[in-house]
Amino acid sequence: MTWLIGLMGLSVLALILTGVYLELRPRRLSKRLPRWLKRGVLANLAVFGFGLAGMLLLGIEQVMAQEVAAGGAREISLGLGLAIIGVGLPTALAAIGAGIALGPVGSAALAVIAEKPEMFGRTLIYLGLAEGIAIYGLVMSILLLGKI
Repeated sequence: MTWLIGLMGLSVLALILTGVYLELRPRRLSKRLPRWLKRGVLANLAVFGFGLAGMLLLGIEQVMAQEVAAGGAREISLGLGLAIIGVGLPTALAAIGAGIALGPVGSAALAVIAEKPEMFGRTLIYLGLAEGIAIYGLVMSILLLGKI
């Protein structure tokens, strides 16, 4: 397991060094990237992906091999797993809805503030109302979690 972590660390380090190289020599590479650079970045991304998949597989094996802790351990059934996913859905969907709402409201608020700076307080209220959608989803998840 540690060799996978080391491999992923080297892959990330190579990607960072590639980014530094491209930052320091932008004019030289502006027309066309060298072939070795493209292949190197793709190879590093592939190594990182395989390392991540290996860590997931080996990590699951280690967790499944551990003994159950004495006392408060309870078995998670399919129904309980689906219930936990159902508890997380209101927060997830409310956060997505808040993000969708904040985009147009935020851009309109910036446009209004650019023309009339005295409208800053009102635009904050509109942004807060849009963000409240995510808070409602979080409250619903907390209430549902108490029912499990």
